[in-house]
Amino acid sequence: MRLLSSAGFTFALILSAPAFAQDRPADNDDVHTGEPIIVTAPYVRSLDILGNVSVLEGDELARDIRGQIGDSLTRQAGVSATSFTPGASRPVLRGFSGERVRVLTDGIGSIDVSNTSADHAVTIDPLTVERIEILRGPAVLLFGSQAIGGAVNLFDRRIPRKVPEDHVHIDAIGGYATAADDRNAGASIDVALSPQLVAHFDGSWRKTGDVRSGGFVYAPALRDELLHLAEHEAEEGHAEEAAELTEQARSRGKVANTGSETWTAAGGLSLINEGGQLGISVSYFDSNYGVPSRPGTEHHHEEGEEEGGHEHGEGPVTIGLKQWRADLRGEVEMGDGFFDKLRIRAGYADYEHTEFEGDEVGTVFTNRGVEGRLELAQNDHGGWRGASGVQYSHRDFNAIGAEAFVPRNLTDQFALFTLQEWQTGPLGIEAAARFESTSVRAPTLGIERDFDTFSGAIGANYELAEGVKFGVSVARAVRAPSAEELFSNGPHIATQSFEVGDPDLKREASWGAEASFKLRTDGFALSLAAYSNWFDDFIYANATGEEEDELPVFQYFQRDARVWGFEAEASARLAQVGGFNIVADATADMTRAKIKGGLDQHAPRIPPLRLLGGLEAQGERIDARAEVEWTDDQTRIAPFETPTKGFTLVNASISWRPLPDSRNLTLSLAANNIFDVEARRHASFTKDFVPLAGRDIRITARASF
Repeated sequence: MRLLSSAGFTFALILSAPAFAQDRPADNDDVHTGEPIIVTAPYVRSLDILGNVSVLEGDELARDIRGQIGDSLTRQAGVSATSFTPGASRPVLRGFSGERVRVLTDGIGSIDVSNTSADHAVTIDPLTVERIEILRGPAVLLFGSQAIGGAVNLFDRRIPRKVPEDHVHIDAIGGYATAADDRNAGASIDVALSPQLVAHFDGSWRKTGDVRSGGFVYAPALRDELLHLAEHEAEEGHAEEAAELTEQARSRGKVANTGSETWTAAGGLSLINEGGQLGISVSYFDSNYGVPSRPGTEHHHEEGEEEGGHEHGEGPVTIGLKQWRADLRGEVEMGDGFFDKLRIRAGYADYEHTEFEGDEVGTVFTNRGVEGRLELAQNDHGGWRGASGVQYSHRDFNAIGAEAFVPRNLTDQFALFTLQEWQTGPLGIEAAARFESTSVRAPTLGIERDFDTFSGAIGANYELAEGVKFGVSVARAVRAPSAEELFSNGPHIATQSFEVGDPDLKREASWGAEASFKLRTDGFALSLAAYSNWFDDFIYANATGEEEDELPVFQYFQRDARVWGFEAEASARLAQVGGFNIVADATADMTRAKIKGGLDQHAPRIPPLRLLGGLEAQGERIDARAEVEWTDDQTRIAPFETPTKGFTLVNASISWRPLPDSRNLTLSLAANNIFDVEARRHASFTKDFVPLAGRDIRITARASF
C-alpha cells in the first residue's frame, strides 16, 4: 500500500488506505488491506505532522518481501537499496544511506552495524514484520540526527499490543522463488494466557543458493578490463590464463558466492489493561551469507608478511552473523489532563559477526548497544497537541583481527525533543526541535570528540478545498560524525577497499526546504513533493584513485553539498468490469546531488530517475497486476566512479483468496523481470559485479487466523 503525504519533517501521520481500496470488501484488523491505516511512528500516534510517508503491509508486503529490508522496499517512491549482496541490503532514501538513514524496529534502532558498512546485514528479518513505515526526508527530531535522509520503521508482534479476540492468533507466510532457489517460511502465534496477559512466539527461516542474473555478470567496463588482461596474458604466452580471463569476462547466469541462510526465533509477554500496557521480548537472529569478490582482486597485509607479501583471500569471503536482543515497551494512560500518555521504549542487543576468508577467520566485529526513549504525549487542547521526550543510546563497537579497519570505539548520545502542532480550520502549523549531545571516543587512539547539536523545523499545510492540500516546511538539521567516519584506517576485506577516516571532521549541518501538493477525489489521487537540502561540511566517502595493500583507497571528505529532487505518485480508477475495479497507478522519483566547496562534482552512488507504472484489477477474491519499471542511465558520476546503464523491468502478479467471505488466506504468484534483463543499482558498491536477479517466479502463501 503506497501513499505519499505532504512535505517536510516526517514523523507521524494518520493516513488512509490507497486510493479506491475502499471499494473492496472491508478487512479485519489482522490483514489491514482495506481499512484506514494508522501510521504509528513511535509515541506520536495522532500528530498530523507534515511529512512524506508510505506504508507497506498485508498482501503488498508479502509480494515484495526479500531476504533483506533494503531490497524489499525498492518499489516505493524515493527508495532504492545498497544491494551489496542478496544477504546485505539497506534502504537508500532520497539518495541518502548509511549514517543518514535509520532502520528502526518499533521506534528504536536495530542495534547492529549495518550503518557502518554496506556489506553488513540488517538484523531484522522481513518475514517477521507485519507493517513497514517509510518516512522520507529529514526525520531528525523524532528519530535522531542519523535520520536526516529519512527512516524505515518496522513493526512486529513480538511485544503484543492487544489481547487476541479468540484467545489465539496465528500468522504464517511461506514461499519459493526461482532466481536464487529461495525457500522461506515464517510463523507467529499470540496466546491469551488470561484476559490481560498475552504471550507471543515467532520464528523464521530462509535459505537461498547463488542468485541468477539476467545477463552478463560483470558490467561493460569490468568486462573490458578483464579482456584487456586476457590480451596481455596472451601476449606473454600464458594461453591458459588468457582463456580463463576471457571466459570470466563473458560469464552469465549465477553470481558466485551470493547464497545465504538465515533463521530467527523470538518470544514475548505483554500485560494489557485499561491503565496501559507493559511488555518484554527476547529474540535471536542468525545469518550466514556470501560476499562476492571483484574479479582479479587480491591484497596484502604488511604485518608478518614474507618477501612478496602475505596473500589473503585464498577462499571466498563469507559473513557469519548473530544477535541476541531484549526489548521493552510500556504505555501508561494519564487521563484527560494536559498529558494523554506516558510511553517508554527500550532495547539491548549483543551483536557479533565474523568475516571468513575461505575457512580462515578474518575479522570479528562486535557491537553491544542499548537505546531507550521516554515520551509524554499531550491531549488535544483547542487544536493544540504534541509530544516531548528524552532519548539515550550507547554503543560499544570493536573489530578484532588483521583487517580491523576501525579501532574499538564507544558512542554515547543523549537527546531532548519536542513536536507541537496547532490546527485551526483549514490551516495547520507544526514545529519541532531536538537537542543532542554526542560523545565519540576511541580509547586505543586516545581520541575523544564531543558534539552538541541543535535541530529544528517549522511547517504549515493549508486545505485549499475538500481533498486538496498544499504544504511547505523548512528544517535545520545538524549531525555529529560517526566513529567510522572519524577513525577508519585499514583494509576491509568484505568491501575490498582500504578505508580512511578523518578524526578532525566537524559537524555536518543542512538547511532543508520542501513543498507538496495533494489531491484526492472519488476517482483520482495525486501526491507531489519537491525537496532541496543545502549542506555545510557534508561528509562523504569516495575513491581517491590511490591503492593501499593493493586495495582502492576510499577516504572520508567534508565539503559543502546540495541535494534536491522530487517524488510523485498518482492513481486513477479507470473502469469497473464485472466484479473488478480497474486501477492505474504511476510513481516517479529523482535525486540529484552535487559536491560544492570549489569542486562542483557529482556525489557518489546517487540513484537516477526512475518511473514505475502499473495496471491492476481489484476483485473480492482475485487481484491481478502488471507493471513496468524504467530506470534511467546514471552518467552523473563522481571521480573514479563508473556509469550505470539503465534498465526496464516488467513484472506481473496475481493473488487469490480461496476462502469465502474471508481475506485471511492469500495465495500469490508473481513473475519479476519477466524478460530476464541485466539490471544494476547505481547506489550499490558492488554494482559492477553483483547485478540484480534475472527472471524470478515467486510463489507465496500468507495466512492470518
